[in-house]
Amino acid sequence: MGVFTFVCRSKGGEWTAKQYEGDLESSASCTYDLQRKLVQAALSVDSSGGVQSSFSLVSPNSAVFQVIIGGGSGGGFAAGGGAAAGGAGGGGEAAAGTKEEEKKKEESEEEEGDFGFDLFG
Repeated sequence: MGVFTFVCRSKGGEWTAKQYEGDLESSASCTYDLQRKLVQAALSVDSSGGVQSSFSLVSPNSAVFQVIIGGGSGGGFAAGGGAAAGGAGGGGEAAAGTKEEEKKKEESEEEEGDFGFDLFG
């Protein structure tokens, strides 16, 4: 399994990325193209399995991009792979926990939005 972390910066309309603790780097005119190039660069070093990636803006001009190759889920797109690997019981418990969290979130949003007046009344 290979983990590649890149520090990305934008200057003058050009995005550049350098690998944190490594020699890989790339540049592109937009973040989409930059991510594609960085995944290809990581695959040129390690092509042992499926690819997962994560792009997070830190500020309007900087970001962190991480590419994970291989890993426990067996490849490809692996959203929810941990619950599936845990067996039927683990997956059901994870789904129940998610529904409870969504319900709590909806309740808190309703409480936040109630100011005691009717906008359309």
